[in-house]
Amino acid sequence: MKIITINKESTVPIYKQIVGSIEEAIITKKLFRNDRLPSVKKICIEHQISRDTVLVAYSLLKQKGIIHAIPAKGYYVRTEDFSYDTRYFLLFDELNSFKEDILNSFRKHISSKGHVDVFFHHFNYSMFRKLIYDSNGNYSKYIIMPGNVEGIEEFLTILPQTDVYIIDQMRDTLRHYSGVYQNFVRDIFEAMNSYAHLLEKYTHYIIVFPGEKEPIDMVNGFVKYCQAYNKKYSIIPNFKTHDFTKGQVFLIPNDRDLVEAVEKCKENDLKLGEDIGIISYNEIPLKKVVENGITTLSTDFSLMGKTLAEMVLKNEKIQIENPSHLYLRKSL
Repeated sequence: MKIITINKESTVPIYKQIVGSIEEAIITKKLFRNDRLPSVKKICIEHQISRDTVLVAYSLLKQKGIIHAIPAKGYYVRTEDFSYDTRYFLLFDELNSFKEDILNSFRKHISSKGHVDVFFHHFNYSMFRKLIYDSNGNYSKYIIMPGNVEGIEEFLTILPQTDVYIIDQMRDTLRHYSGVYQNFVRDIFEAMNSYAHLLEKYTHYIIVFPGEKEPIDMVNGFVKYCQAYNKKYSIIPNFKTHDFTKGQVFLIPNDRDLVEAVEKCKENDLKLGEDIGIISYNEIPLKKVVENGITTLSTDFSLMGKTLAEMVLKNEKIQIENPSHLYLRKSL
């Protein structure tokens, strides 16, 4: 059965004719999912064309998600549904409500202009590496949330630099990529500086930083403020050995630690917003009502998703800092 037809007199580039032939074969049910495609060598010999031409065609079909390659075996039909011309690879660190806001907003603003495949590396180096290598060549754009996973820069280089976008955390070693990210140092410093008059009544500034998932720039922004204003400060991983006393104010990135802090205040008969201050990280509706309201410093995750969608649709090569806002409530 002849799959590929090429007319060398046509004005249509040969690689596009190969793509069109394979798409037509799938549409007309000559090829089905998991069927093996003609080898690159066979197409070259049969049609007297260059290997590069065939590879360009197969690479384009991979980016569209229509075919995939199995090392040492060949190329195979991946799907019979190829209504999307553009496929996006989106790699998150983990699934939570904030990542859902980014994803839902991104999908909303991409609309019908592309298909999004979502993966999670769970802060695991080996998983991160495998997902990058497995995805290479199969997508039009690669959207990467690095988290605090170290050593990823080397294998990100296998992806086309112009097709990679970094979101949420932009470390110095990734600044040659486009993306939308939080500036944790600036956001924390400016938020605390804006409400310095409320923080003045506290004598001991404390950030609870487990250091497993949270970006170190949270600590850097916090320390920058404390040192600039000559404040007594501490960095603690948890509350296991910490004594709650009047005059302490906490910056708490992790919601589990937030719950424990509220419980400890009750146990020690300390009143939030007067005896103890709390700034939580990342806004969720529940924080508006817990203990008459928890002050929260948060970026706009829905805006991050929208901005990202606009960037990839326009193929923009820029970096944008996503804005943050401090929601002042009774806990401060």
